Amino acid sequence: MTDGETDQNVRPTNLGQIIKKARTDLQMSQRDVEEATGKEISNAYLSQLESGKITKPSPHILYALSTVLAVPYETLMERAGYIVPSAQRPADVKHGRAATFAVDNLTADEEAALLDYLAYLRTKKG
Repeated sequence: MTDGETDQNVRPTNLGQIIKKARTDLQMSQRDVEEATGKEISNAYLSQLESGKITKPSPHILYALSTVLAVPYETLMERAGYIVPSAQRPADVKHGRAATFAVDNLTADEEAALLDYLAYLRTKKG
């Protein structure tokens, strides 16, 4: 297999691979995508996305691609490194900064202990 070929059995994992696979599955050229996005995304920019030279395009670009290529917007956002809301977490739950991102990896006992300690710390403020 040459560099330009892709194995049809390999599942794309990075943003560029996902975009390229979606485009080729739709039998669209990079210029076709450029036209379909109303020239919001040039074929040169798309080429850089697909090759991995650009890894974090703006959400606006990702939205345009998701619409044209029929790829879920959330998938593109996640692969570009943006934080996407978890379907498991209610949208109205308030979060602080770094520590809250670790909660998904805690056991139930660890989470209870952490919440107890947080309650203790909050009583000491004052």
